[in-house]
Amino acid sequence: MRALTRFRTAMIDSDIAYSFWRSPGAIIAAAVTVGVIFVSLFAPVFAPFDPFDPAQVSLWDGKLPPAWAEGGQPQYLLGTDNQGRDMFSTILYGGRLSIIIGAAAVLLGMTLGVVLGVISGYVGGWVDTVIMRIADVQLTLPGILVAILINGIGRQFIPPDRIDEFSIYVVIIAIGLTDWPQFARVTRGAALVERQKEYVQAARVIGLPGWLIMVRHIAPNVLRPVLVLATIGLALAIIAEATLSFLGLGVPPTTPSLGTLIRVGNEFLYSGLWWITFFPAIALVILVFAVNLLGDWMRDALNPKLR
Repeated sequence: MRALTRFRTAMIDSDIAYSFWRSPGAIIAAAVTVGVIFVSLFAPVFAPFDPFDPAQVSLWDGKLPPAWAEGGQPQYLLGTDNQGRDMFSTILYGGRLSIIIGAAAVLLGMTLGVVLGVISGYVGGWVDTVIMRIADVQLTLPGILVAILINGIGRQFIPPDRIDEFSIYVVIIAIGLTDWPQFARVTRGAALVERQKEYVQAARVIGLPGWLIMVRHIAPNVLRPVLVLATIGLALAIIAEATLSFLGLGVPPTTPSLGTLIRVGNEFLYSGLWWITFFPAIALVILVFAVNLLGDWMRDALNPKLR
């Protein structure tokens, strides 16, 4: 029986690999996603300047255009911002922060959603009703408004002199608590199917406690659609962070993220300094678009009805 299970798993993995290599869009999306994430996470290695080091930032070099434009300098490939920071380096550091916030928020939302979804689908009854009604109410509200509300409430519990220190954590919690209903609904639907299968019935017969059945048997078998949702959710979380930061409700201005870079650049857009907001916006669009394409491919590849 174990050999048959391993064979089926290998066949599924083989089908997924075959689907991946037969899809140019998936290959390009994966390459761009991995490349952007890798370069951003290791920004200190790839960035020519450190935007946090005052010794490497000069106000005399502020507002320089890209290297190929008139007045540009070769050491500043994409120009500099109003503080004299190299735009290419700042985008790498800002992308790293946006990716970390987005990934942490998705992990929080996924964990909370999977736990509540498995409990809702397996236990049923009034527990299922309460959890799903809370999820339904939250889903009727625009996600960004919920994130702004949670972000505003969270900031009320932080001393004013420490808001900048804890703002990143508040943003992560706000976005994570906004995303959990989607994970809970998907997990609940899968858990409803799994709890009717013979292996779950057998586990009940031999006397395994309900929490152990949920952890050992149901949760691992509902992760496939959750992983697809998490991939797409990463792009949405990055957009949510950029939106909050653009509105001045995200990370502090001294900590560059893609959202704060776009917001700062927008203030100089009508002054002709287009590159300060253009390049961070393009980096955000490329990252989100690639992650979305990868998520779409995963959804099709992991759907047995499409294989």
